[in-house]
Amino acid sequence: MYKKSNKLQKQLSPYSAAMTREQFLFYEMRTTSRLVEEGLSEEQVIDRITEENLFQYPTEKSVRRMAQACLRRLNALNDEELVRAIAKQPSDVSKQICLYAMMKQYRLVWDFMITVVGEKYENNDMTFGRMDINVFMMRLQEQDDWVASWSESTITKVKQVFSKILIENEYIDNMKSGHLNQVLIHPILENAIRNSGDIKALAAFNCLM
Repeated sequence: MYKKSNKLQKQLSPYSAAMTREQFLFYEMRTTSRLVEEGLSEEQVIDRITEENLFQYPTEKSVRRMAQACLRRLNALNDEELVRAIAKQPSDVSKQICLYAMMKQYRLVWDFMITVVGEKYENNDMTFGRMDINVFMMRLQEQDDWVASWSESTITKVKQVFSKILIENEYIDNMKSGHLNQVLIHPILENAIRNSGDIKALAAFNCLM
């Protein structure tokens, strides 16, 4: 009975902890987008990455799984110009678009970046620490039965991924940082977000409407 209930909770929830296995994947996203830009099909991209072990992972299974994860994120963007930008723009621009792709793919990242980070910018509140992430996860556990069922180790990993994402994109300097840095959205991403109608997402990049 418990298993059925747990399965139903998972089906009803918009949240997934898959990102704890996948992380930010900047190098992998860059590599995958470049192959897409070469005109390869998704299957050809996966085969090329796997056969040549372009991610330098220990097993073929892990390489294939991450290649598929990268393609899902690129597809979530639904924007050929953004995929091209990940492949060809300087790393700071590419990373910012990769973050947006992660937001589009994972509701967990979307909600965190908008309701925690975005609201901080909107309120001109530059304080930030572990407590902000802890409170976000506690509230989510109260609101969502599936998230409430996650183990403590899964919750800890989710929090770590949030911190690493913020460090990778220079929102914070390190794990012990007590404040948010000012970030500047790149025009390529801002235009794409506005054109897609995802106006809410702008706040996550310190772009206030």
